Amino acid sequence: MSAANLGQLVLALLAAALVAGAWGWSRLGMRIWAPAALLLLAAAAGIAAVPAEVTVDGRGGRAALVTLAGVLAVVGGGPVTARVFALVDRGETAAQSMDRAGQVLRGGAWIGALERGAIFASLVGGWPEGLAVVLALKGLGRYPELRAAEDGVRTGAAERFIIGTFTSVLWAAACAGVVVLVG
Repeated sequence: MSAANLGQLVLALLAAALVAGAWGWSRLGMRIWAPAALLLLAAAAGIAAVPAEVTVDGRGGRAALVTLAGVLAVVGGGPVTARVFALVDRGETAAQSMDRAGQVLRGGAWIGALERGAIFASLVGGWPEGLAVVLALKGLGRYPELRAAEDGVRTGAAERFIIGTFTSVLWAAACAGVVVLVG
């Protein structure tokens, strides 16, 4: 297989992962499509990493690669994070787990999407220090809520914050890693 064919395969896998990630937002699809998106992203990363050379031809191909991976970072990370919360909250459905997360830290889905987009952009743009900036802003912004939640009834807000942030950051970094590997 040529380097250009491998690049096309990476693009196809990213497109399939994006579709799976988008379907993962449905309450019924979160259980099936979030893991499918994860597996497809892992396959794209493996194909980008293993061969000596993987290329995407032209500006259009490069733009497609960055766009697919960037949208996947933002859209696909939500269902994957929700799936991780469902595993943490064993015995609850993924929908119940997300409802609980929304009660503890409101706006988490939007903040997570913005966080993943910023992390992806900073890593693909060659500015890894941006990751520290994003995490610092998120931590400072959530500190009052986390402090208030922990002063009251034990809600697990800090633990949910850490789990959600790690999952979200790892997802965005994996999407950026595919772009960098093909780069």
